[in-house]
Order: sequence, then C-alpha cells, then structure tokens
Amino acid sequence: MIDINSLVRKNIRGLVPYASAREQFDGKASIYLDANENPYENGVNRYPDPQQKELKKLIAKRNGVSTNQITIGNGSDELLDMIMRVFCEPGKDNVIITPPTFGIYKVLANTNNVEVREAPLTDEFGLNVSSITNLIDDRTKLIFICSPNNPTGNLMEVTTIKTLLKLNCLIIIDEAYIDFANQESWVNSFTKYPNLIITQTLSKAWAQAGIRLGMSFSSKEIATNLDKIRLPYNINALSQQKAIEVLSNPTSFKRDVQSIKREKILLEVALKSLKIVTKIYPSDANFFLIKFTNAQKVYDRLASKGIILRNFSKAKGCTNCLRISVGTAEESEELIQNLKKIN
Repeated sequence: MIDINSLVRKNIRGLVPYASAREQFDGKASIYLDANENPYENGVNRYPDPQQKELKKLIAKRNGVSTNQITIGNGSDELLDMIMRVFCEPGKDNVIITPPTFGIYKVLANTNNVEVREAPLTDEFGLNVSSITNLIDDRTKLIFICSPNNPTGNLMEVTTIKTLLKLNCLIIIDEAYIDFANQESWVNSFTKYPNLIITQTLSKAWAQAGIRLGMSFSSKEIATNLDKIRLPYNINALSQQKAIEVLSNPTSFKRDVQSIKREKILLEVALKSLKIVTKIYPSDANFFLIKFTNAQKVYDRLASKGIILRNFSKAKGCTNCLRISVGTAEESEELIQNLKKIN
C-alpha cells in the first residue's frame, strides 16, 4: 500500500494552514464584525465562503463522493499547481509528462523548479508504459495524464492507466473533456487507488470558462494536504454563486453536450471531403486534431478571415496539425466554406 504521507514535502506535512475569520466561526450570525469588511450591503461586500460548503455538497452529490474528498480551485490550473507544490521538492523531485499533451504541466513544473521528464505518446497517441517506467526513480512524484488528451482528443486506455497506478508515485488524470467522452470518469474509481487524483473543470461542457472553476477528487488525506496551501478565499462569491446555479439545473449542460456531439459528427464528415486534410485523429473531446498538407497556410488564410484555430505543428508528433474546436452549426458552415476555398 502506497504511503501518501511519504510523498508529501516535509515542510507541508507539518504546515498549519492559515485560518480566515470565517473559518474560526462556523454558522450563521446577524452581525459580522470579525473580518474588517465594509458593513454596507451591496451583494459582494462580504468575503465568500472560504470552504465552499454549498458548492462542495452539490459536486459531492453529483459525483457520489464525500465533500472532504473534493478540492476546488480557481480553474484546474490552480489545482495542478497546488498538487505540484504539495508533493514536489524544488530542485530535487521530478514529474513525468507525455507529450503531446496540455502545456501547462511543463510550465508549472518549470515555475516550481521541478525537473520534467518526457515520455512521448506512441504514434497513435497512446501511453507508452515502458517509456514512462524507464524514467522513474526514487525522486519521481507525479505522472500527468490528460484523458481525453489535449491536443490529440483521445482517451487513454483504462488497462494502461491501471498499470501505472501500481507505481509508487501519484497519478494525476486531467479530465477537462470527460463530459464529451463515452467513458465513465475515473472519479468512480479513485477510492480504490490512494495515489490517484482526478481534476475536472466547469470551463468546457458546462460553458463556464469565464468563472474559472476547477475541482479535484482524491483521498481525504490528499485533499487535506492540498487545503493546507490553498489560499483562503480562492473562489470568489460570484463564481461560487454561478457554479451553484448551473450545477443545480444541468438542463443547459445536457443540451449543449448533445448539440456539440451532433455537430462534431457533421464537422468530421465535411472535413473528410477536403483534399487539404490528410488525417483526422480519433477524438473523444469537443475538438479534432487535424493534419493538413500545409497547416501554416490554412491557419493564416483562416485567420485573415477572422476564423482562429490552434496551430500545434511544433508539438511533438503533430507536424502540420491544427486543433479545431467544435463550434455552432453556423460557425462550422463558415469554417468549411473557407476551407473549400483553400482546397
């Protein structure tokens, strides 16, 4: 059985977290004179709930977990940074990433002075277990897995991930796009694996990119350590209110996901008819990675028409590839018409 505490940085193990005024008193009151706030009510003159209790209850109920297994961040980026800071000793520890993948993992490691080791995905963008295990030593703390992967769009094989979960380090599965996939979230399995952390976000399928709200699911032990370094009011009151609103009524979420899936099928058919498209990689997300005969030319021509894609031609294994998000039917039609002109 893996000892999570042994993976936590020594200074974090004994860290006493900052307790805000609202954490000292737990309950409802009529007069608050504890936090040096402006007393004149305008809707946001009071500090937000530092523990996000109501929001956590909704997330816990939706995912079948306990509130003490959830950490909420200012986007999943903040959570990934917190994980890095809790478990990785600067200048000593290392993490493993699997390019091409979400670029923030490498940026966060470099920011925290943590060595990055790269185990490139296979030609079909799958995890290469032998490549990963060959990089591991006694200072390896984290392995980042994006599934569905960004920018390639594919899910990583369950059996492969289960093999990696046997290792003596933490496995972080970034599920930003899981709501578009026809596979269950790993949230349903994390209680079996004490070294598993899952991150999700409201930015994609839930259409809440502007409120910057991410969540992680892990053992209570990991969540407790993450909370030690979490800033006391990291989720503002307006973001909490909006998140509670959309999670309480998921009608729009369900409608949007189904619409995006339908439009994705139509978009793929249209893209396949273009001679300038040489490959459409399988996708379980709300985007495609597309290989073109000349990606830079396509990117520049579309940009001149006000249509912006993401150029991944310089990413490992992605020569001449652009990432195309699934838009509305009208946006897809305009995209295809402009691509036909280039064709």
